[in-house]
Order: sequence, then structure tokens, then C-alpha cells
Amino acid sequence: MKFLKKFEYNAPVTLTFALVSLISLLLGFLTNLKSTEMFFMTYRDSLLNPLMYVRLFTYCLGHANWEHYIGNMSYVLLLGPMVEEKYGSKKMLGMIIVTALIGGVLNNLLFPQTALCGASGIVFMLIVLSSATSVEEGHIPLTLVLILIIYLGTEIYNAIFVTDSISQFAHILGGICGAFFGLVNNQGKKQVS
Repeated sequence: MKFLKKFEYNAPVTLTFALVSLISLLLGFLTNLKSTEMFFMTYRDSLLNPLMYVRLFTYCLGHANWEHYIGNMSYVLLLGPMVEEKYGSKKMLGMIIVTALIGGVLNNLLFPQTALCGASGIVFMLIVLSSATSVEEGHIPLTLVLILIIYLGTEIYNAIFVTDSISQFAHILGGICGAFFGLVNNQGKKQVS
């Protein structure tokens, strides 16, 4: 028991996000993906259905299979603690909620025939946001520019030239949210030497 006390729940938002996503994945397996479709996937539905509004936030917790979950959670668990330490748990949660909501609403409006499921938008928000952690007033880190070119450039290319079941729109939107959050949260901060 003493050994277990050495473990620290060091990034509560990040760890809870990964845990709830795992629970939703397991529920999906147990229900043959019915629970995923009902609670963890956003798609255009009747405005009178209260679950449609819930899914605008919760779709980012759902995943289609283990590979989908592991791919997203690898990044979330790698980048999330650093971002959460830099900005705090409240801001981190707020950034996840805003990114999910924007992605869910825009997906339903612009792509009414496409369901959205998974944390990819959150992952891209974290990728770009983590590269913006050293933004100073009047300066833009080269790492931020390169991340935008490499990650978002690839997604824009894929959106135009590749036909698959991956929502490049969610990736691009997540990256834009990450850049926005990074620039806004670091505005007015100067490097102390």
C-alpha cells in the first residue's frame, strides 16, 4: 500500500480525460458501439433532442476502437501534463471544452452527413498549444511556425487530396484553437533573464 502512495495524480484534467475516454471506449465495446453513437459521437440531429447538445461536448471522449484511442491518448498523455502545468487545470479544461464545442457545432453545420468521434481536435489543439508555450510579446517562436506548417499543412493537404474517414477539418480546427489559446494566454508576457 505504501508503494501506491508514491503515485501522484499530477495532471487531473489530462488524466481524467484519458480515463473517461477509456470508460466510454469500454462501454462502446460492451454495447456494440450503441453507447458511442448515443453519447460520444456528434452528428446533426433534431434540435429537440437534448442529447444532441450533450454530444457537442462529449464526442471528443468517444473512440471507435483501441487503435483510435491509443493514437489520441498517446498525444494527450504526452502533451497534456505540460500544457496543464503551464496554464493550470481550469484553463486546460476550458480550452478542451471550447475546442470540442466549436468542432462539434461547425461539424454539424458544415458537414451534416458526417459524424464526428474522437479526441483528434483536442490532440491538435495540444500539439499547437504546446509549441506556443514560449510565446513572448512581439515574438513568435519558430517552433510554433514549423508545427503549424508541418501538422496543419499536412492536414490541409490531406483534406484536399486524400479521401478517408478521418476528419481533417477537426484537426485543422483544433490546431487553430491551439494557436489562438497560445497567443491569447501568452500575450503581454516578457522573457525574464
